[in-house]
Amino acid sequence: MTAPVDATDVVTEAGASGVTGATDERLRRWRLVLGGDEADGTGCALSGQDAAMDGALGALYGNGKGGKGQAGRDRSAGLGASAPSVARWLGDIRTYFPSSVVQVMQRDAIDRLGLAALLLEPEMLEAVEADVHLVGTLLSLNKAMPETTKETARAVVRKVVEDLEKRLATRTRATLTGALDRSARISRPRHHDIDWNRTIAANLKHYVPEYRTIVPERLIGYGRASQSVKKEVILCIDQSGSMAASVVYASVFGAVLASMRSIATRLVVFDTAVVDLTDQLDDPVDVLFGTQLGGGTDINRALAYCQSQITRPADTVVVLISDLYEGGIRNEMLKRVSAMKASGVQFVTLLALSDEGAPAYDREHAAALAALDAPAFACTPDLFPDVMAAAIEKRPLPVPDTR
Repeated sequence: MTAPVDATDVVTEAGASGVTGATDERLRRWRLVLGGDEADGTGCALSGQDAAMDGALGALYGNGKGGKGQAGRDRSAGLGASAPSVARWLGDIRTYFPSSVVQVMQRDAIDRLGLAALLLEPEMLEAVEADVHLVGTLLSLNKAMPETTKETARAVVRKVVEDLEKRLATRTRATLTGALDRSARISRPRHHDIDWNRTIAANLKHYVPEYRTIVPERLIGYGRASQSVKKEVILCIDQSGSMAASVVYASVFGAVLASMRSIATRLVVFDTAVVDLTDQLDDPVDVLFGTQLGGGTDINRALAYCQSQITRPADTVVVLISDLYEGGIRNEMLKRVSAMKASGVQFVTLLALSDEGAPAYDREHAAALAALDAPAFACTPDLFPDVMAAAIEKRPLPVPDTR
């Protein structure tokens, strides 16, 4: 078995033998990762752009122990109290790192260094790389945001929303249009509306050998397209602080669904109060600024309101988007779900609607919903159209395998 080799051995060996290239690059990367204090063991010095990258990383991820980095600077985390230094740092990381990494670093800066207050300044908003998580932070600061910042904040949010719509809208409309057509299948179609593949499959037992053909007893087809509402969808969104990304995605999807004439869409947000934002669905940015992230949670009250809006249970899909940490009356919440399902409503529970991975949620409530044949699961934005299509067609939901 080969004995392990530490970084100092690599440096010594490289210096003695003149080895460069891959070894030097590996040491450079480890030096950037480890931060350059006395324990990093690389013995690697940085200069030029590498030193600038190291400074940007150190300002955010420094170990706070007073170790010296390049040019004798302290390696303690902090971007200073002045807005100009933060603006310079934001510019630096956009220069040195790709957009996806910039977004992660910005998120970490807001969490680790308490920079949320600086997002209330227009100059800061213009410097950041906008993404869903930044939108969530801005929405949580909405009530504290000065008037001078609100227009800039809306512009940032609108850019993210428009990017999401471009990515999600086409597939969502196509998937749900197909589901709506299939859900409208009829047994006495006109000739041009016959679905011959399904008709033949359903009548194979009526094959007549002497004529070498099938004599169908039952025709299957689609009804003619109409502008009438075929399905009603109610999106019921938990706006507690932990659901920020889900609120953003749900608002975008709500606007997409509302643009489809054959779906009547209602969007309801709640904490301990319930707010119906359906009349703002033509602009998801208005929807987002109509939310108020944070506060408690009363799922039972929200479902009571949604239940009162249902007029066609058999043609209604209710989508509850919540981590299920209920502050209201648990048993009443479950009774409402059971009553809606018994009336013919398709009930869907999403623990999260985001790309953030496995969410935290109330497992006891999730298990209770599963016992009512209403499984609760996390859903990515890319999977959401398929979930809605299954609910519209009353098929089993495509629940992700979380094993």
